[in-house]
Amino acid sequence: MKKFLALFLALVMVLALAACGAGNNSETAAPDASAEEVPDAAELVSEAFIDPLADWSQYDALIAQIKAETDFAKRTELMHQAEDILMATNCVIPIYYYNDIYLMKDYVSGIYSNPYATKFFMYSTLSNGSDTLRLNLASEPDYLDPALNSSVDGACLAANSFSGLYTYDAEGKTTPACATGYTVSEDGLTYTVTLKDGLKWSDGSDLTAADFVYSWKRAASDATAADYAYMFDNIKGFPNDLAVSAPDATTFVFELNAPCAYMEDLMAFPTFFPVKQAAVESYADWQTSPGGWCQEAGFVSNGAYVCTGWNHDTSMTYEKNPYWYDADKVTVEKLEYMLSADDTAIYAAYNAGDLDFADSVPTDEVASLLNNPEFHIVDELGTYYVAFNAKSAIFEGKTPEQAAAMRTAFTILIDRDYICENIGQTGQIAANAFIPLGMADGNGGVFKSDATAQGYFDPYAINNDYEGTVAKAITLLKSAGYKFGEDGKLSAETPIQLEYLTNTTSGHIAIAESIQQDLAAVGIELSIQQQDWNVFLEERKAGNFDFAREGWIADFNDPINMLEMWTTVSGNNDCQFGR
Repeated sequence: MKKFLALFLALVMVLALAACGAGNNSETAAPDASAEEVPDAAELVSEAFIDPLADWSQYDALIAQIKAETDFAKRTELMHQAEDILMATNCVIPIYYYNDIYLMKDYVSGIYSNPYATKFFMYSTLSNGSDTLRLNLASEPDYLDPALNSSVDGACLAANSFSGLYTYDAEGKTTPACATGYTVSEDGLTYTVTLKDGLKWSDGSDLTAADFVYSWKRAASDATAADYAYMFDNIKGFPNDLAVSAPDATTFVFELNAPCAYMEDLMAFPTFFPVKQAAVESYADWQTSPGGWCQEAGFVSNGAYVCTGWNHDTSMTYEKNPYWYDADKVTVEKLEYMLSADDTAIYAAYNAGDLDFADSVPTDEVASLLNNPEFHIVDELGTYYVAFNAKSAIFEGKTPEQAAAMRTAFTILIDRDYICENIGQTGQIAANAFIPLGMADGNGGVFKSDATAQGYFDPYAINNDYEGTVAKAITLLKSAGYKFGEDGKLSAETPIQLEYLTNTTSGHIAIAESIQQDLAAVGIELSIQQQDWNVFLEERKAGNFDFAREGWIADFNDPINMLEMWTTVSGNNDCQFGR
């Protein structure tokens, strides 16, 4: 797949032969000994490379083909091709494959998480005599509207305050929520879902199949501009005439363009949760600000808990919803959320007994907690990565291939082993592909099972061959027009200066500083900008960055979830591909 190593070795041989010939005293014209042969960047990129701005429609078309493909073996092959294209841009630079860590007091039980980092609190129990669970997930949430959320903490809040047709059990398997079950037509295209009798909103009004019709159409529509709207694109009529209907109060019908093996996961995903039309449209500017209806406490929901208090940037309170379909199994009456991204303050609050559950741990405390029974490490399907904005000004004046060569240099200079061992510290695996290890391939197998053999570069090369890897990075940068001094650092004539955007958690900052030091090996100057969580999310989405920390935890166990997010129209396409 990669031409680089062979071409690099060939280049070394050519330069060596040229050096041998330099001693010839013939008076015939000879090349200037000071002139260096610089490789063509077009010869150093992957065969899968396409221009991520001008030619990205090819990727969009491939994703559409994958979604329509009914031959599952062919579909898997096409998904490998899509990842080849994505990785060839080198805008997406994987660092490690995720696991999740949290602290939980020994008197708490019943909290569980699915492989996609959504945590469920509604069946928790407390043996300390309290009826209130005190938690920290993150700082101020970006959105509480389930159709608009695209963050992990927001998904956790949605899963505990709204209920979809399906949900996840403690084993991570889908199970009916508002639904009792469904039937599928023989061709696999028409789903008929039966809802539970007597479903209610938190205000006591009836929740019917018509609410799901409204909610799915709203989430998919161009007017709502939901980041995850593309998840509806396999339903006929997407985006603005979705083929969903409600023949009666407890029957919900939808029609697909092609069979979908992960439809239950979609029915359990927050973007597919119901919202009450009257509540949404009671907000004065609901047409131009679709999430405005639930930016203060008291909004109507249909899950185990309802938001009753919100002191912005400080705390949120959720109380048991007596109208929830499974309310008789909820024993914790209240959830109190500490809103903070300061993991030192969070850790102090946990140790002081002010928190029962903390989803963040300071990096310098992890090693001391590894044998603590209150410290939990759970597996996840996801990838921590860093990303370039393909439209960044640092690529101005470069050909698409030169820009890709620049990004490849960044990719190979990063010391992932150091990050995993000294910052992550909980068994993370250095990543060299975007789709995580262990993800199903949609055809009864595993998409990728060996990080070294099935990735796109050697994630340990900078450790095992430091000088050789730095030399490769220099060659790549030279192919993009950069000059170097005798010290192996970028010449002042052609500097690289850029900004790295991250949120304020200590682990993310430590990773940023590690990357900053790695890139300094060839003279790249990286400054670090820290932003509050909700601001950070919006800046990435808007493309207001050069280089940023990213992470993607799968929404369901199929590679298409990791691939469709990069289509031109996707609200999760932070790299700005095709734009």
